[in-house]
Amino acid sequence: MPHAGDRAGAAENPPFWSERRAFGSRNALEGFLQLRFTRRRASAPRLTMDMWPLVLLLVQLCLCSGYEGSGHYTHGDDEDWYSRRYKGTPWCAPIKVKHGDVSCRTPRGEHYRNVMGTRCKIRCKQGYETQSTEVVCMASKHWSSNYACRQIRCPKPNMPVNGGYKCSDGSYFSSRCEFFCSPGFSLKGQKTATCQHTSTWSAAVPTCVDVDPPKIKCPNVKDKWAEPGKLTAKVTWDTPEGDDTADGILTDVTLKGRPPKSDFPEGLHKMSYTVFDRAGNKGACRFTVRVRVRRCSPLVAPDNGYMKCDSDRDNYGATCSFTCTGGFELQGSAARVCQHGLTWSGTDTVCAPMSINVGVRTADALLDQFYEKRRLLIISAPTAANHNYRFQMTNLQPAQCGLDLRHVTVIELVGTYPAQIGRIGHRLLPPGLALQLRLLLRIPQRSFQMLLLDKQGIDKQRYPFPVTAAELFTTVDTFPLRRDEMALQQEAGQSCQS
Repeated sequence: MPHAGDRAGAAENPPFWSERRAFGSRNALEGFLQLRFTRRRASAPRLTMDMWPLVLLLVQLCLCSGYEGSGHYTHGDDEDWYSRRYKGTPWCAPIKVKHGDVSCRTPRGEHYRNVMGTRCKIRCKQGYETQSTEVVCMASKHWSSNYACRQIRCPKPNMPVNGGYKCSDGSYFSSRCEFFCSPGFSLKGQKTATCQHTSTWSAAVPTCVDVDPPKIKCPNVKDKWAEPGKLTAKVTWDTPEGDDTADGILTDVTLKGRPPKSDFPEGLHKMSYTVFDRAGNKGACRFTVRVRVRRCSPLVAPDNGYMKCDSDRDNYGATCSFTCTGGFELQGSAARVCQHGLTWSGTDTVCAPMSINVGVRTADALLDQFYEKRRLLIISAPTAANHNYRFQMTNLQPAQCGLDLRHVTVIELVGTYPAQIGRIGHRLLPPGLALQLRLLLRIPQRSFQMLLLDKQGIDKQRYPFPVTAAELFTTVDTFPLRRDEMALQQEAGQSCQS
């Protein structure tokens, strides 16, 4: 058992290893040696010249060997190696920062840069970042956090719908990404984005929107000619299809106008097709359909006659028929057709004055000349001085236009046989022919009588006394054929009003 005095001496003179632990540098070692020799100067003999080589060898060994806090790392800077080499000693592995630099502040001087409690600030180069800008050497012989400078990286950009992007250096710092859209789509937003030192992109991911309208091409329809006798033409074409440069999804094609394979009337027809894409963009095209009608030069009704045409009067295939008013005979073509060469068939139509032959032998032959042409008003009187006769003729003279408009011819029979005479206008009838008319139509010779015949020679009305022109015209206008005549005259603008 050691002596109490020895324990006291031990307390006053601590062992070598404990004092060595208190120093961590060459200066500390020199101080230690000076202290040891000072303390033992009183009890130990002075060093002789023979002992100095041993002391110098000891100093050289201490200076050349690595020890705790010396700053010499003969086995590298591996942290695990430090843990094994200095087991139980609170030293951390030296900090070496790639792509950056480090500055440390230690509580025990610059030679203790990685001893427990040392604080090191980490500064990374541009484009790099660290998890912690300051780390502390812990009692566990590890730094408080990861201090490596890693290249700044932004999150991977989202791929824009209907588009994409290309980056110069992936998602790393300063990488420039350029966005683009698929055909038919336009970029909405920033075209480029750069990865910043804050690990964020300089701009948000743009969107690709469909702003281009779909395309549709209308048919090219040539002019159509109407068929013979018609004013329309059947026009056909194929319904066009729309084309979208984006996703190709279109609505139904809508036509504004007459559908194909239908009859188009004469003239210019404006048509259009419309189509929409899924984004609501509208595409449209326009075209025209022109229907032409071949036409002959217009025909006009002949003087004292009527013209009635079918179809449109002068178009290809139209037929025009002609009739003359009572008292006029048709000369030329009774009907003419508009031909493909735009000329009328036949010859010009003329209504010539009716030629009355008063030299016929019988009353029937005379009446046949008026059949289906003129109505007859026969006025019979025993003498030219007859009061009724004179009154009737005086009343009809100013109504000659009304008589012609109604196709009425007046025949006068005056006197008694053999002195009787007949007259049609200014043409005289032989006495014998006048007598035959009275006998055929049963007209008395010795009294006044007036007889009205229609165009078929039918006895329509007898008047034993004079009548006014208005009364006579009212009776004629009730005849069925007269109604058709009135319609034609109204269409042709014929009247007695001036």
